[in-house]
Amino acid sequence: MITIRSRGALVAAFLSLACAAQAHTTLETQQAPVASAYKAVLRVGHGCGGAPTLKLRVRIPEGVINVKPMPKPGWEMETVKAPYGKAYDYHSEPLTEGVREIVWTGKLLDEHYDEFVFRAHLTDSLKPGTMLYIPIVQECGDGKADRWIEIPAEGKSADDYKYPAPGLKLLPAKATH
Repeated sequence: MITIRSRGALVAAFLSLACAAQAHTTLETQQAPVASAYKAVLRVGHGCGGAPTLKLRVRIPEGVINVKPMPKPGWEMETVKAPYGKAYDYHSEPLTEGVREIVWTGKLLDEHYDEFVFRAHLTDSLKPGTMLYIPIVQECGDGKADRWIEIPAEGKSADDYKYPAPGLKLLPAKATH
């Protein structure tokens, strides 16, 4: 029999889990095949400790090329280009550099939710069956920041960390004709 006291504890535990689950910056689509295009939709569900989000910095991991971010009305966007760790074959053309970071600057109140989008190509150098992590720094008012940059160590999962980077499960490449 559940008493009023234990029912209250259960509700409090459920609410804390629900808040923790929503407290991350996440990817809408959390799996994709290598050697394919991928549309990343980053979901930002809150500010930092009640402060509004003013800037979102997205670090593009190695093996992700031909990155094209989507402009957002009301937000400024810049990209940082740099050399890749190696040359990648993209439609029979070698790509040696490209977008390595996307920065959106604007204002997202803590009580609002928004999405930030970019398109990219997942190269066949990425290993199917593994997770690809996309580190994000969410800068907020009052000098606060949430650094979603923690990448799980061997044997751990994103649930083991306070600020896990959003993860994308890499699937085998689709068969071609």
